[in-house]
Amino acid sequence: MSTATLPTTATGPRIEVTGRAFERSDEILTPEALQFLAELHHRFAGARHDRLADRQRRRYEIGNGRDPRFRDDTRHIREDAEWRVAGAGPGLEDRRVEITGPTDPKMTINAMNSGARVWLADQEDATSPTWRNVIGGQLSLYDAIRERLEYTSPQGKEYRVTAERTPTIVMRPRGWHLVEKHIRFVDAKGRAGAASGSLVDFGLYAFHNARELVERGRGPYFYIAKLESSEEAKLWDDVFTFTERALGLPHGTIRATVLIETLPAAFEMEEILYVLRDHCAGLNAGRWDYIFSIIKNYRGRGARFVLPDRSEVTMTVPFMRAYTELLVKTCHRRGAHAIGGMSAFIPNRRDPEVTRRAEEKVSADKHREANDGFDGTWVAHPDLIPVAQQEFDAVLGDRPHQVDRQRDDVEVTAAQLLDVHIGRDITEAGVRENVSIGIRYIESWLRGIGAAAIDNLMEDAATAEISRSQIWQWIHQDQTTAEGTAITRDWVEGLVDETVAGFERFEGDRYEDAAELFRDVALGSDFPAFLTVPAYSRYLVDA
Repeated sequence: MSTATLPTTATGPRIEVTGRAFERSDEILTPEALQFLAELHHRFAGARHDRLADRQRRRYEIGNGRDPRFRDDTRHIREDAEWRVAGAGPGLEDRRVEITGPTDPKMTINAMNSGARVWLADQEDATSPTWRNVIGGQLSLYDAIRERLEYTSPQGKEYRVTAERTPTIVMRPRGWHLVEKHIRFVDAKGRAGAASGSLVDFGLYAFHNARELVERGRGPYFYIAKLESSEEAKLWDDVFTFTERALGLPHGTIRATVLIETLPAAFEMEEILYVLRDHCAGLNAGRWDYIFSIIKNYRGRGARFVLPDRSEVTMTVPFMRAYTELLVKTCHRRGAHAIGGMSAFIPNRRDPEVTRRAEEKVSADKHREANDGFDGTWVAHPDLIPVAQQEFDAVLGDRPHQVDRQRDDVEVTAAQLLDVHIGRDITEAGVRENVSIGIRYIESWLRGIGAAAIDNLMEDAATAEISRSQIWQWIHQDQTTAEGTAITRDWVEGLVDETVAGFERFEGDRYEDAAELFRDVALGSDFPAFLTVPAYSRYLVDA
């Protein structure tokens, strides 16, 4: 373990790097970049802790019967029809198809060659936050932006960026709740603690690349994840404003697209746009985390809030339709892009029938989004870009977006957002699927792979959260499967053992660790707010 400490005064705030050095990591962890991180933490770490405390308070209130609602104290913002957001920056005008994925060198090159208009360079749910992944991802982005990224696989296959037009990069840092334990922030009084994963990811990327991106005709653009309130969005806006000042950039150079992927945020879409209006390009419908957020907040509120099998919670069920239609209406009213979410279906180049079904499902999903008014959408695999683009081309034609399409026909109430009754069953197959997918995804994550193709679906941390949280809720709400089996802790414990015993083992697999963690987050009496928090502390921190 190597430790690098900034050359600051003994009484001043400083950053300490405790993660192991590896090839070229010093190019990212420069003294100047670390000084910038120290300043970000000095200014914003306290406010971050306050916002996280607000989250806990809000979750407690919902759990005790106080439903989220549209805020009275911000009604004036919603009723003022005049204000607009900054909108798209250079290179973000047309976002009809965006590809998502982690930032390792191979996936970065594949994304840059994909033909998508935008690449969501994901340091969050699609990245397992090993120290090497965190800093290695920054190196991949640094090289890709400067058009010099190359990669040779262990098998000798060479990867290079060959596309004439590469996607605009929008980087997604980790959410406010996550920490980076390989970097410590020491305040002026000598008190030390783990750094904010958000500020580390954002700060390193902005410090090294913001001016370079501007010079290349694009800009420092970010997807902001897991927000739960406009106060959290305002904290990001303060970070952006300070960063622009510190790096000598004009105010408004940074652009953010906010994922509306938590239930509380769905009630504050306009307020989030308003506080970020100088820096905001749009909102995204983060469907999988949104479903997880509903389960998490209402897990103890009775059987009427229990959702059926994961596969039955589609984008066409009423409460999901209400959420997405409100998002489009809100965005277009304020001049913002509305970006659709990711269908989990992926093709299989070795199985034409799987590919045909995936393309059919994705086509229907993107047809609905384009016709509902979305300006763009996500895909998780390059082969799905033509499928998604065809649906958006049919609606947009030569226009870069359809922000001018107002959805005045849409009226969404709080009751509609909270009406999660679908009227479908929990099946034994659904329980088994959640156990199997949850364990297999966690196993992949523990080996440093944050986006995993499992049963022809693209799974990431958000979909794994749904799997384990449904199990927890079904047990604690005394649910029974359609076949008549009581969903108890003992029964699911047996399914875990049976599932692990059926896996084909390989050298270096982490199935035992994954099963242990799954038991903790799905079968325990307590409900961890995020499975990645204990998983990170227990398994991914270099000792």
